Amino acid sequence: MSGRRPRSFYLLASFFALFLLFLYGPTLTIAILSFQGPDGGLTFPMRGVSTYWFADLFRQQAVGDIWGSFSRSLVLGLMVMVTTVVVSIMGGLAFRKRFAGSSVIFYLVITSLVIPSILVSLGVGLIFSQSGLNVHWSTSGYGSQLTWTLPFGLLIMFAVFNRFDPSYEEAARDQGAGPWQTIRHVVLPIIAPSLIGVALFGFTLSYDEFARTLLTSGSYNTLPLEIYGMTTNVTTPVIFALGTLTTLFSFLIIAVFLLTVWLQSRRRARLGSDAGKGML
Repeated sequence: MSGRRPRSFYLLASFFALFLLFLYGPTLTIAILSFQGPDGGLTFPMRGVSTYWFADLFRQQAVGDIWGSFSRSLVLGLMVMVTTVVVSIMGGLAFRKRFAGSSVIFYLVITSLVIPSILVSLGVGLIFSQSGLNVHWSTSGYGSQLTWTLPFGLLIMFAVFNRFDPSYEEAARDQGAGPWQTIRHVVLPIIAPSLIGVALFGFTLSYDEFARTLLTSGSYNTLPLEIYGMTTNVTTPVIFALGTLTTLFSFLIIAVFLLTVWLQSRRRARLGSDAGKGML
C-alpha cells in the first residue's frame, strides 16, 4: 500500500490554506501596519518598525474616547453574558417538558436571529424614544444585544438538555435531595462546560456587536462604534494599534474560558467522577 497522498488531498489542503488566508489576512495586515514608525501611514510600504502607535493609545487622543468606550463595552458584555447564561439555563429547564405555547415561544425566539440587525436596533431605539425612556447603552443597547445573544444561548441549552440523562436527577432525589439541591449539586456541575460556552458566546457577541448597538447606545459609544467613528477622521496607524489590541483582548477572553474548561476537566478527573463527560 503506497503512503503517497492522493491529489485530492493537496487540492483540499490548498483550498483550506486560501480560506485561512482570506479569514485572517485582514487581521494580520492590520497587525503588521500597527507596528509602523512615528511617520507611518495607513498603507504599505511601512515607514520604519516600532511600537510607537501602541504607546500613543495611552496618550491623550485628539479624537475619540478609546478607553471610555472600552470600559462601556466591557461592562455591557459582562451584563449581557450573565443575563444570557441565567435566562438560557431557565429556558433550557423550562423546555424539558412541553407546555402550552412552547412551540410559539420557541419560534419567536429563533425569529430574532433572521431579522436584520439594523432593523432590531431601529425598533428598540424607537420604542425607547417614543416611550420617553432614555436611549442609553446600558438600557436600550443592553436590550437590543440580548435579542442577539439569547437565541444562541437557548439553542445551546436546548441541545444540552436534549442529551441530558435524567437518571442523575433521579439518583439525587433518591438520596433525599430537594429540587434546588439537585440543580445546584447535580445539574449545574454536569452542564458547566456548556454554560461556559454560553457565557463565551454572550460576551464575545456583545463585545463585538455593531449593528444592534448603532441606534441604541445613545450619546456614549461602545468600542465597535468608537472604532467605526475613528475610521472617518483618524489618519494615523493608532487605529490599527487599537484594532490589534482589541483582537488580542478577544483572544485572551477565549483563552480564559478554554482554560476554565480544562481546569474543570482536570478537577473532575482528579476526583474520579465521570459526570458530565458526555456533555463536553
